[in-house]
Amino acid sequence: MTFAVGPVFWILLVLAIVALVTYFERLMDLRRAQIEYQDFLEGVINVLDAGNVDEALAICEDTPAPVAQVVATAIRHRSGSARLLREAVDSQGRAEVGRLDRRLAALAIIGQIAPSIGLLGTIIGFIKTVMAANAQELVSRADLLNGSMEALVSAALGLAVAIPATVMYGSLRVRLDRTIVELEAAASQIVGYLAAQKEKMR
Repeated sequence: MTFAVGPVFWILLVLAIVALVTYFERLMDLRRAQIEYQDFLEGVINVLDAGNVDEALAICEDTPAPVAQVVATAIRHRSGSARLLREAVDSQGRAEVGRLDRRLAALAIIGQIAPSIGLLGTIIGFIKTVMAANAQELVSRADLLNGSMEALVSAALGLAVAIPATVMYGSLRVRLDRTIVELEAAASQIVGYLAAQKEKMR
């Protein structure tokens, strides 16, 4: 049996596509952002201990991860005061988190509004059914089923879009939170190391 699909169906289909594209794009970016930051820091610190600042910066620039950018910022501001160093690192950290967090809100919004859009489609479908019943004395079974199916499909599709979008958002959020924790830990370690080195030089 075939039935006509309303505009709500196509809206939900577009939202589903947007959710999938956003998820996989953000997943790939977050995967690239996660590195073994302890090993990375140890390597950079060993190079700095050898007095090779330019090499340490080159390592950071060749590493496509937020941790590397934060460490590079700390190295560039190593000669400044402790307050300026901390502010520079914090600012870079916020910029990196903001970059990783972009478009994540789209998944949360889709997860929240998809059931409401599906409910709207359900109401529209039942309105069509009632209008078809009132428009003529003899109502065919097909007329009633068409509106009812549109209503039920809209409700089901709204949930079918919302549930995966919510799960996808949650999984990305966990990855992002883990990356933020590692970012903060790396920032504290490199700032502490540079501060200790500065004290030794006095």
